[in-house]
Amino acid sequence: MKIRFKQQPFQLDAVRSIVDCFAGQPYAPSAGPDARNRPVMLPDEDVLRNMQAVQRRNGLPVSERLEGRYNLTVEMETGTGKTYTFIRTMFELYKTYGWSKFIVVVPSVAIREGVLKTFRMTEDHFMSVYGMKARYFVYNSKQLHHIEKFAGDAGLSVMIINAQAFNARGREARRIYMELDEFGSRRPIDVLADTRPILIIDEPQSVEGVKTRESLKAFNPLLTLRYSATHREDYNKVYRLDALDAYNLKLVKKISVKGISLKGIGGSDGYLYLEGIEVSADRAPAARLEFEVKTKAGMVRRTRIVRVGDDLHALSGGLAQYKGYKVSGINGRDGSISFTNGVTLHAGDVQGDTGELHLRRVQIRETIKSHFAKERALFSQGIKVLSLFFIDEVAKYRQYNRDGAELSGVYADIFEEEYAALLAEELDRLADDDPYAGYLKRIRVKDTHKGYFSIDRKSNRYVDPKVSARETDSDDADAYDLIMRDKERLLSLAEPVRFIFSHSALKEGWDNPNVFQICTLKHSDSTIKKRQEVGRGLRLCVNQDGERIDSAVPGIDVHDINVLTVIASESYEQFARQLQREIAEALSGRPGAADRSAFLEHVAENERIGHSAAAAANDDFHRREFLKLWNRINRKTGCTVKFDSGELVRKCVEALDSRLQVPAIRYTVRHGEMRRIESREQLESGEAFRVREVKDETADVQPLTGVKMDLIGRLTDETKLTRKTIAAILTGIRESTFRQFRLNPEEFVLRAARLINEQKAAAIIACITHDASNDRYELSVFTKSGLFGRPGDGAEPAEAVADFRSGRDLTQEPDAGGEVIVYDKLPRGFFIPTPMGDYHPDRAVVFREGDVRHICFIAETKGSLESLELQGAERVKIEWARKVFAKLNTGQVKVDAADSYEKLLEIVKPS
Repeated sequence: MKIRFKQQPFQLDAVRSIVDCFAGQPYAPSAGPDARNRPVMLPDEDVLRNMQAVQRRNGLPVSERLEGRYNLTVEMETGTGKTYTFIRTMFELYKTYGWSKFIVVVPSVAIREGVLKTFRMTEDHFMSVYGMKARYFVYNSKQLHHIEKFAGDAGLSVMIINAQAFNARGREARRIYMELDEFGSRRPIDVLADTRPILIIDEPQSVEGVKTRESLKAFNPLLTLRYSATHREDYNKVYRLDALDAYNLKLVKKISVKGISLKGIGGSDGYLYLEGIEVSADRAPAARLEFEVKTKAGMVRRTRIVRVGDDLHALSGGLAQYKGYKVSGINGRDGSISFTNGVTLHAGDVQGDTGELHLRRVQIRETIKSHFAKERALFSQGIKVLSLFFIDEVAKYRQYNRDGAELSGVYADIFEEEYAALLAEELDRLADDDPYAGYLKRIRVKDTHKGYFSIDRKSNRYVDPKVSARETDSDDADAYDLIMRDKERLLSLAEPVRFIFSHSALKEGWDNPNVFQICTLKHSDSTIKKRQEVGRGLRLCVNQDGERIDSAVPGIDVHDINVLTVIASESYEQFARQLQREIAEALSGRPGAADRSAFLEHVAENERIGHSAAAAANDDFHRREFLKLWNRINRKTGCTVKFDSGELVRKCVEALDSRLQVPAIRYTVRHGEMRRIESREQLESGEAFRVREVKDETADVQPLTGVKMDLIGRLTDETKLTRKTIAAILTGIRESTFRQFRLNPEEFVLRAARLINEQKAAAIIACITHDASNDRYELSVFTKSGLFGRPGDGAEPAEAVADFRSGRDLTQEPDAGGEVIVYDKLPRGFFIPTPMGDYHPDRAVVFREGDVRHICFIAETKGSLESLELQGAERVKIEWARKVFAKLNTGQVKVDAADSYEKLLEIVKPS
């Protein structure tokens, strides 16, 4: 089948925007052996006037001057037919002004092959529109006869060249600048420059480095036209169709995301993932490394920037699996990180991910589910549904035995297992005479998936593409040629292939309009943009007649049919947030609505500016009342606690046996979609997506490996009990309770410690004793962090609580007349040691009650006080602090908890 191209109004607008900039230029066709482009005959002021008129017509900022002779920029979102548009622009410039020589400069082999494919696919279409064909070729330094024909042909002639062909250091790249005997002792660049070609730069942000920009001058261009969705620099922009317009006008597919997140990480496998190495001119290389971290809520995976000398054992919160993982070296040349224990990882390497294979199975399963759902809905409309898997290693899809026979890789095996199971479910759902059921039954599982990879010409085997350490794209022309060759055949329902496996390095420069699912079976890579990831499937789909399913088709909603689902290798929140951020960054500046929120934003900004210089300590710090009382209570304390350890052991055993529930490792699949894009601000705040569905699944993995854990020592550290007491507790619990340790070791430690600490809190709360020492806090605890200041000024720390469930905000200064002398946030450097950990009160209030002055230390809580009372550890800390100050002075210090302004007033001014 062949795709039928339509004359889309937005594409014609983009073409006309270029042509109209030269309105008044006389038609002067090339003729004879000197078939060069004729010069622009218009004065610069006329070209500028024309360009400004086009910009006003398109609602763009109006340029004050020409950026050189002549540079014009067109912005078009991925999937809206950018290549079609600039090819049609060539035809219109040739028809209107007689300009016939064009050179398309592309950044990579991938995009070069995509441009070449579009020229081939549109030949018949443009023949029907203009009654002629363009003559096009790809530059090859060993086939210089094409340049000879290009220079002498008076018809529409196009050369396609990738930047490396004239800007690299190799001998082949230098040939374009060399006087060659086989080319009549001429330099190819001189012959090309003599034609005064019009340069069309595809993706200029990837082409135009400083060196390439200088090299482009050697082509002696008449005009330079730049086309991209993400321009780095706008040279006289005359047309814009950005992501916001394209999405809201339904010119591209609606975006849906299935994100998969891991819960209940085992923390015992030494998990590491090296995303990449960051190199800068003024600092030593740093590594983006993902590893597991212990938090109060459990085990999580975090990506951090690490440098030489960083210790992962310390950064992870003391996880035993990272002992010995101190960074000893980071190499920016080969993209590697080394540790003192001898382990070395290269960019993209993963270590210790026992759950990865199950995660990939979940991704493959969810992709097939989405495929069946979409295919079931579109089959009767004659629309072929394709799903695309990107993988990072060919061997995971295809392997070979010693005799060269093909074998399935692990992903191919998983796919066939999951496909067979889900196919059976799908057929059970359908009636026997349903045409869609018949279609499914005719396709063998082995025929419905196919790999598109680089091929080794000697062995004829699939191989990984060659990509350098600092690149993410392959320049394998053969692989792209194979993908492009099958592009239209894959759109036919007669072709059984519906699931495509390709290497992640072959991700740019090609797409297929009927890709409805994209699944990346590899770790998320910070070097790969989310927009790039979805770009392979944004184009609107076609039916079996090759007709595009767009707004011109009667009786449909374009976004009911055209939905691209990305099955991400990360959580839904991460993917959606990053995608929205990238779209927001790419949006051009546009006038905003003069609504209330816009004015409030300016007011808020002015308020921030007005307070930015108020970071110094305020007068409260220097007040005599505060310093006098502070000196009276400023004593450090130490303590020991004695209680019935046998009773504690018994209660801990009972609590663990009855209440300890260690979760298995689980995956959460969260499915959401992007709604209409209202503004850049909506995208930046992450509000363009909404969640549709959430479901959990247990992972079939065994997390405990060879990493040794001192369980008694870990629980001793977490509870501050003796090893003897911890050993007694562990030997007293049931075997079924202890067996949960193997299910998830780190979660066992965290949850068991929490239950033990609750029982410990109950046991010691009535037995608090302490001793005051002669050590005192230095006054610098209030000033060295710059935290001592009035609420609302620049010194207010970010953790100030502002969302209490009832009452007024505790970050506001209390309205208690002249009785409140000081009301301030306390620094984290001030704390009261307790058996349950250090107690950090949030605020200090100095108030007058008659002739007596008091200090009140307040603990803020976001929940109700009833919920706080349920937390034994916090109750012990507050009770401990009360008794500490009761020992130090005569009741002039109060310690309490408040969840609202009203509660604070009750404490400060008791009735």
